[in-house]
Amino acid sequence: MEGREAHANDGEGARPEGRTRHVPVMLRRCLDLLAPALERPGAVVVDCTLGLGGHSEALLTRFPDVRLVALDRDTEALRLSGERLAPYGDRATLVHAVYDELPEVLERLGSPRVQGVLFDLGVSSMQLDEAERGFAYAQDAPLDMRMDQTTGISAAEVLNTYPPGELVRILRAYGEEKQAKRIVSAIVREREKEPFTYSARLVELIRGALPQAAKRTGGNPAKRTFQALRIEVNGELAVLERAIPAAVDALAVGGRIAVLSYHSLEDRLVKQVFAAGAASTAPPGLPVVPERYQPRLKLLTRGAELPTEEEIAENRRAAPARLRGAERIREAVE
Repeated sequence: MEGREAHANDGEGARPEGRTRHVPVMLRRCLDLLAPALERPGAVVVDCTLGLGGHSEALLTRFPDVRLVALDRDTEALRLSGERLAPYGDRATLVHAVYDELPEVLERLGSPRVQGVLFDLGVSSMQLDEAERGFAYAQDAPLDMRMDQTTGISAAEVLNTYPPGELVRILRAYGEEKQAKRIVSAIVREREKEPFTYSARLVELIRGALPQAAKRTGGNPAKRTFQALRIEVNGELAVLERAIPAAVDALAVGGRIAVLSYHSLEDRLVKQVFAAGAASTAPPGLPVVPERYQPRLKLLTRGAELPTEEEIAENRRAAPARLRGAERIREAVE
């Protein structure tokens, strides 16, 4: 669940926009994976999850001729990254958009085909570290969890208004929470007394609802519920289901895509899209496979690559990361 960039304070009480050193997850491996496509003249790369701009800055630095298009639904992330990437001038175009809007964004910019696409999924460090956003279960904060605070419903509204059966489904499907029924029973009982507004009350309720054995495994017992609420509030899996195929379609032949995911639900989705693109669709038994049945993608990673121990030591939020890459090897033939 926890992803994207860590920031290490260089000074007492430094904020994300202050004197901070950002440590993007698996940075060198992502750059190496995309490099053969981005070293071509006129290459365009899309950072679909701009966040605090660490990956984008590294792409612009390492590939001095590349043009960057960067998307984020979080207006505060766009503001901070805009400051960070200002030295690169018109090589960087920042867009307020959710990443499943990629085809429309590229059409509008006159670049329907690109050489590289990077996704760094999950919640960014800025969102985790700004208490008032309500993403983190370790500190009391309003139950918001919207990545784009200009639209949509908050986590509090989900908790206070969804029918019990729907809450159970969300916790099971998005949080892989085995104790979903117990937790939801407690939520429904408590919300009738008083609506949920702050995270500490929810964390306390979850601790009280779980049997002792369940509290002893997998870190903070609230982690899975918070992940489930965040995915629901932001429609993350539905967006990702549309975004990954759209990104593959946007790649020119020879273009490359790299995706960092942080939990099994995201990784499974990416794996399925890549595997389908790398497979022949020919009916069995054909002596010669026609072009239209040939694979469109070549896989660049064997399974999902994991961060090194050094990377995890430098950035604890890299621990759950899984990296997959693919190259577009032919056009789709109708």
